Amino acid sequence: MSAALIQGLLDPGDTLERRTEKLCRIVESLMRRVEQGSDRTGAAYRLFERAALLEDQVRERTGDLERALDLLNETNARLEAANRETESARADLAAAIEAIEEGFALFGADDTLVLFNSRFSVHMPDVQAALKPGLSFADYVDVIARSPHRDRADGGAPAVWARKRLDRHRESHVMFNVGLLDDRWIQVSEHRTPNGGTAILQTDVTNLVLQERAERGRLVDDQDRMMRAMLDHIRQGVCVFDADGRIVGWNRRMTELFFLGQERIPAHAPLSAVLTMLGPYLSLPDDYGAERLVAWATQRETRPPLSFEITVGDARTLDVHAQETPDRGFLISFTDVTAERTAARVLAETNETLERRVVERTLELEDAVAAAERANASKTRFVAAASHDLLQPLSAAKLYVGALASDAVGADDREIALKATGALDSAERMIGALLDISKLDSGAATIEPRWAPLDEILRTLRDEFAPIAAAKGLKFRVLFSRAVIRSDPAMLRRVLQNLIANAIRYTHRGGVLVGARRAGGSLRIEVRDSGAGVAPEDQDAIFEEFRRLGARASASEGLGLGLAIVDRACARLGHPLTLQSEPGRGSTFSVTVKRKDFDRTARAGARPIAPAAPGAFTVYGLDVLLVENDFELRKAAAHLIENWGANVFDAAGPADAAALLEEGEVRPDAMLIDYQLDDGANGVDLAIALREQLGDVPIRIISADHSAGLRRRCANDDLFIMKKPLCTMSLQTFLSAANDQRKTLKL
Repeated sequence: MSAALIQGLLDPGDTLERRTEKLCRIVESLMRRVEQGSDRTGAAYRLFERAALLEDQVRERTGDLERALDLLNETNARLEAANRETESARADLAAAIEAIEEGFALFGADDTLVLFNSRFSVHMPDVQAALKPGLSFADYVDVIARSPHRDRADGGAPAVWARKRLDRHRESHVMFNVGLLDDRWIQVSEHRTPNGGTAILQTDVTNLVLQERAERGRLVDDQDRMMRAMLDHIRQGVCVFDADGRIVGWNRRMTELFFLGQERIPAHAPLSAVLTMLGPYLSLPDDYGAERLVAWATQRETRPPLSFEITVGDARTLDVHAQETPDRGFLISFTDVTAERTAARVLAETNETLERRVVERTLELEDAVAAAERANASKTRFVAAASHDLLQPLSAAKLYVGALASDAVGADDREIALKATGALDSAERMIGALLDISKLDSGAATIEPRWAPLDEILRTLRDEFAPIAAAKGLKFRVLFSRAVIRSDPAMLRRVLQNLIANAIRYTHRGGVLVGARRAGGSLRIEVRDSGAGVAPEDQDAIFEEFRRLGARASASEGLGLGLAIVDRACARLGHPLTLQSEPGRGSTFSVTVKRKDFDRTARAGARPIAPAAPGAFTVYGLDVLLVENDFELRKAAAHLIENWGANVFDAAGPADAAALLEEGEVRPDAMLIDYQLDDGANGVDLAIALREQLGDVPIRIISADHSAGLRRRCANDDLFIMKKPLCTMSLQTFLSAANDQRKTLKL
């Protein structure tokens, strides 16, 4: 029996037990044939072998079928348990939504009703009767729109309401109120679920709506009382008209302004009737008559604001303003401006009186000014003539006295002649000062500005004052400059002459220094002295005529006109004049002029007036930047270095140093920088910044801090410390090395 025949005997539709029974019968039949038949060819054995193999296959297939049957039974058991859980969950969900106090309904993603509770649409029985699972959302909306329980005044006709409701349904979240008959309200809240369905919650908000209405009514009443109280307490009279132009309210002040007393304005009277009633009490202006006001109140387009004045009775003036309100009504306010108008009239009359008096007074002052100008011109001519006439005999007297001095044999006679010459010189200076101040005051002094070399002025001043300073035992130095300046050379020389003479007069030890400093596009000419200085409260007074400080000054030393001449001359020249001074520390007068050029080579070649002694230390032409916040130390160091022929540019801190360098013409050959500066700055940081900006310039950090920490920090930044107090020998050694480096670089 072949395997194909065996497979043919087995029906695939048979059950497992039926197929097993067939296979057993086939095996028994094969065994009988093997036992009964002959086995000469060995076919019986092959049939037996084939039957044994078939039995193994049947047994294996039977095991697979049994396992599949067990899996099927287990799956059915799980499915049955899941169905029970689903039914339980559905029952729990139904119980949960039924327990909700609000009405609830759930529509699926296909917009059909899935489930709802008994409170959903409970106020609309016809809608509740139509609710059943599978109801489409559009049909649900249509039922509500046609329900007789819906208030048609809230939302309009059924078709209109349904269209608006469906439009809202497209949104993910909607909340609105639906009005019902019997003054009931339902709030509908619609939410989109994650799977595209719709959950609707209905809440009865009738009590909230009624409470809100009551609260709004109380608020309106309170606002009405508050508005009435406010209108009755303001200073303006006010009346309010509605959109039909009828008066609906007014305050107490209005009746007072129009002298109405107890008489009441009729309620809801039109504007024309109100104007007729008020007619006996007021007079309207010509351009705002009663007809125009009525026309303005009754026009249909937007009313522009009105503003005008009216007169009430014989003595009261009211300012009237009319303004449209948002509800197409209008409001008219009346402000009593009687006092203001009366004051304005009185003020106008007073102004007219004052103007007449001012004109009269002006004429008188013009006559006085003309007389004063004539007197001043006469005085100026007199002073000029008198000065000229006096100078002639003075010059002759000086010649005669000089001759007597040369012919005198005795020492007493020569001393008397010299004193007489000094007295004549003092008289000559006084007359010259009177002539200068007279010309400056009268405007007779002519100003002829031009470009001129500053050296020409400084050299004449050096030659003039060097002997005077030497005779008094003072050091006198002039730092020359080939800068070309814009000024009147003669008048500028006169200014500097007075400043130098004043500095020598009030300096008893030390010296006087004259030099120039760059200041942007200008040049600042300075006259420094080491005299007694000027107190801050006296720094304005010293520029007044005939004012001298210090009891030691005698009349022979001048009339106190020198600084007054300087002040007036600088004003005429347009040169700013400044003074920096402290009592006991000297003074610095500065005159700032416009410059054209500034030659560093010329300044580098400047020399002190007195030649240096043989073997004296000099560093002529060396430009030194000194940064020191201590004023006294900075000035003392600058003075010492300048005595050696160097040019010192001193600064109080980083900002001043940057300002000097920004001028573009200063590149120092050496730098001395204090470590502890103001505002938290320190010299090491400044030195590093300047070295990056200027390159390899010799630098010394000067400091009284001798700690190892500062030494290490300076060593790390390749800087060297010069200890305070400064040693002259150390300073000369540093400047000499910097000067040698400068000369090497020039070569």
